[in-house]
Amino acid sequence: MTQVSTTSVEEPVILERRGVLGIMVLNRPRALNALTTTMVEIMTEALTAWASDPGIETVAVLGAGDRGLCAGGDVSVFYEDAMNGTAHSETFWRKEYGLNALIASYPKPYVALMDGITLGGGRGLGSWFAPGGDRAHPAGDARGGHRLPTRRGRDLAAIQRPR
Repeated sequence: MTQVSTTSVEEPVILERRGVLGIMVLNRPRALNALTTTMVEIMTEALTAWASDPGIETVAVLGAGDRGLCAGGDVSVFYEDAMNGTAHSETFWRKEYGLNALIASYPKPYVALMDGITLGGGRGLGSWFAPGGDRAHPAGDARGGHRLPTRRGRDLAAIQRPR
């Protein structure tokens, strides 16, 4: 499996550039990179900025650690809502679905390395396909999406978070 090291345990999403590649690293490996509202906000802001940035031609999303891209939404928020009668999960869902819509119509190539555990919202970060297998784009342009099965750890061993 791809192992991505990180530079800071405090940043939930690490944003970087490598040439014309914009890189987002989900940085909660102990929680299987489970999405939080803050992470969704950071990703939405970065993708929005990079969409009109001529210096970024492609965006890649990776998960920190060696267990997978993302285990979906952080269930602790849903538990807190159930126990305390709060509505934080409603905010999360609204923003996470907004991020999914942004990804589905993104104007540049977008690659999510879905290696290892990838569930729920993690699948949403990289699986926006129309029923025929093509990526869903409202304008119906010619871009397509592809799933690339790999042999865990072998085919993707050369991909590491840039230094």
